[in-house]
Amino acid sequence: MEKEILIRNARSLERELDWLEQVIAVRLAAYFGTMAQTPLEWPETPDLAADPSLYASVTRHYGMGDAERLLICLALAPHLRPQALDPLFAKNKDYDRGHTEFGGMLGQQHSGFLPTGETALFLLAGDDLALRLQCTALFDEGNYLFRHNILQLEPPPPREPLLSGALVPDHAFLANFTHPEGKYEPKFSPQFPAHRVETPLDWADLVLDPQTREDVEEIQLWLAHHQTLLETWNLARTLKRGYRALFYGPPGTGKTMTAALLGKLTGRKVYRVDLSQVVSKYIGETEKNLAGVFDRAENADWILFFDEADALFGKRSATKDAKDRYANQEVSYLLQRIEDFPGVVILATNFKSNVDDAFVRRFQSMVYFPMPGPELRLQLWQKTFVPPLPMEEIDWHAIAYEHELAGGGIINVLRTCALAILRGESPRKVTQEDVLAAIKKEKRKEGRD
Repeated sequence: MEKEILIRNARSLERELDWLEQVIAVRLAAYFGTMAQTPLEWPETPDLAADPSLYASVTRHYGMGDAERLLICLALAPHLRPQALDPLFAKNKDYDRGHTEFGGMLGQQHSGFLPTGETALFLLAGDDLALRLQCTALFDEGNYLFRHNILQLEPPPPREPLLSGALVPDHAFLANFTHPEGKYEPKFSPQFPAHRVETPLDWADLVLDPQTREDVEEIQLWLAHHQTLLETWNLARTLKRGYRALFYGPPGTGKTMTAALLGKLTGRKVYRVDLSQVVSKYIGETEKNLAGVFDRAENADWILFFDEADALFGKRSATKDAKDRYANQEVSYLLQRIEDFPGVVILATNFKSNVDDAFVRRFQSMVYFPMPGPELRLQLWQKTFVPPLPMEEIDWHAIAYEHELAGGGIINVLRTCALAILRGESPRKVTQEDVLAAIKKEKRKEGRD
């Protein structure tokens, strides 16, 4: 089935790319005068009305016209048929260089022609200024091609023309037609300093204080019904599209696991931002690194999770020198991006007091994850030490009431016990003594001898 889907997409895309080559040929011929005074005759666009491919269904869903389809073909060409753009390398003989009006750029490794917004305008309008101005509206942020993350027009360097940025397909959009399962997982990199967070556990495995669970379920309700609130009930007039939550409390109390389960329960991907890769001593680099995450997550319906958020979202200091000024600018940038982000952002910290008040005021919810009491600890022990792990009879009630440990610490005890029973020639069963020894080791690690 997956192979059949790829074959259908390939056939549709071949027809589209053939059409793109014809458009390029006709436009260049008209531009260089080889068609005399004959007006440009736009090549006939492939008829996809009855085409069963996913690509064709996307064009029908949006009711795409010729101009929108040309932009998509142009952006896809370097990935699917790079040689189709080679004619745009034509050299201007008067200046011994490429034609400025064709736009385009060279990649660092890719030797082919990479289209820009200027390239698209040339193919659509040639040197007709009135038509060019009309076509410029295609690049407005409100155009569904950019609003729905189908295409991206990368920002140009400062003081360069706005349409000189590269015209590229969104990675997830490209994967729809090139990946056997249509899946795209961004890889961790300096441009995307975030890791996917997943868990094999289920909602029933989550052990939380009743008040904490109630607060978390409010986030779950937003994830499940925000479209009803914003669109059906028209509350978008007064409510922002995004949701911001602060998880705070001691380490190991379930903040990361809760974020992962919220994503799993609602069918959303959760990405944990690696702050060690984001924060930079160089001016402007922190904002640039974060922009890579926010831009990719925009409209992707992801949950962004910032663990140990104090490093980035800490209190702003009094401005004493340039270093303080730029640090405060980073916080202000973050504040704006988080406020404008249409998805869910969760910040996690051990101490709420460490987070800048400007962020705190903008959270829709602040969820406290306390150290679990004896009853919750008993549930954690019983849910963590389960068959087929070989165990003797253990008094979990006594252990839960005598030893204060968070869920993360209990998991560490499990690992220690499991390794301990493998040390001999043949595995034995976990004993109460094993558990108590592992607890002592864990407390020593936490500085609680």
